[in-house]
Amino acid sequence: MQRGAGTARLTDQTTAVSSDVRRHNLSIVASFLAANGPHSRSQLAAATGLTRGSVTALVGALMDARLVTESTETLEPPNDTAPAKGRPNTLLELSGDHLAILALQLDAESVTALLTTVSGVPLLRIVENHGRPMGDPERVLEVLAAVLVRALTESELIHRAIADLTVVVFAPVAGDPPMVRGDSDLDWLAVDVIGALRARIPDLDTVAATIRLVSDGGLAALAEFEQLDDVTDLLYLKSNSGIGGASIIAGELMLGWQGMAGAFGHLALYPQGSVCACGQRGCLVTLAGPDVVLAAAGLNDVQSSEGLSVALAEFVTRVRRGEPRASAAWANAVNWISLALHILVNATDPEVIVLGGFWAELRDEIAAQFALGGPTVFSESQFRHPPVLAGVLGADAALLGAIRSARDRLLADPLAPGHSQATID
Repeated sequence: MQRGAGTARLTDQTTAVSSDVRRHNLSIVASFLAANGPHSRSQLAAATGLTRGSVTALVGALMDARLVTESTETLEPPNDTAPAKGRPNTLLELSGDHLAILALQLDAESVTALLTTVSGVPLLRIVENHGRPMGDPERVLEVLAAVLVRALTESELIHRAIADLTVVVFAPVAGDPPMVRGDSDLDWLAVDVIGALRARIPDLDTVAATIRLVSDGGLAALAEFEQLDDVTDLLYLKSNSGIGGASIIAGELMLGWQGMAGAFGHLALYPQGSVCACGQRGCLVTLAGPDVVLAAAGLNDVQSSEGLSVALAEFVTRVRRGEPRASAAWANAVNWISLALHILVNATDPEVIVLGGFWAELRDEIAAQFALGGPTVFSESQFRHPPVLAGVLGADAALLGAIRSARDRLLADPLAPGHSQATID
């Protein structure tokens, strides 16, 4: 009896290993097509190192799941191929035309929904302002839920099931379940965003295979990281409404013990400064945050009447043309930003610094101040300052990062329940 039980456990383990290998190989094929576009079966075999027979079986499973389809294009055979063997090879491409990926972004003044195909082609975009009612999560969550319902309805109309839903917030996220742990942009304390959406949309878990709440900094950093060649270590700082960012080391996003790494706006730089919403004094966001520079530049009225984005665009315009009040406000902010960069560079030693949000548009001033030096741990002869670059993805950086991360999750296990079986009648 003991030998029989032992044999049964061995068989189960072998089956599990075999299943893991198959899942891994399915991911290899699907991910290769996602990254490299249409390829034939023989090309896939050559590129992945899998046998032609394995590729044929794997492709068959992915086609049955409607994640891969045969392209209308064909691959012509080499010129020296004999005519009798010269049939063009059929190309395969990533499809998933029954699925969609949805990212929902909540920032300081608006809610944005971006619906895409599995390969990232946009299908729908919705933007709605929530009015920034400070300290009133319920009013903001009503707008968030309304935008989500519109996106889900549109997805149903085009017969696509939601394989992955990511809600992006411009605030720290931590806990189990994940919650916003304080949002200084909206004057929130702890808020269960996903719980609030489930309460407003009772069938949410049946129409979205997975639902996640994620802070924007890491997603934006990953999206910008993918735009760079031959970089493994990156420091990302951005200012859209508050100040945040992330650090990527050896190609991996640093999340921290509680998942709250990257709250760079709360670096306490000036002990005699004003009290921050986090309870500290002299945080970077109280010295160089958007609300601070707009007030110093005399743009509070523009922010009140036309919104934060319009006010920041006007601020950038005034700085560029040398308007005295805006230039003075920015010069003061840049000193604090540079100090924060030097501290973070000492702590993370990145190859490159990437700036996002409106800081990307004023990169030159930040880079120039940073190059003047600071509290580095090495002498100038030993230490090379990393270059300071402007991000290229603009306000969509976190949204695009959410879409790409969702696609990677789907391709890592392409036949998982909710992906291969998702349908809309």
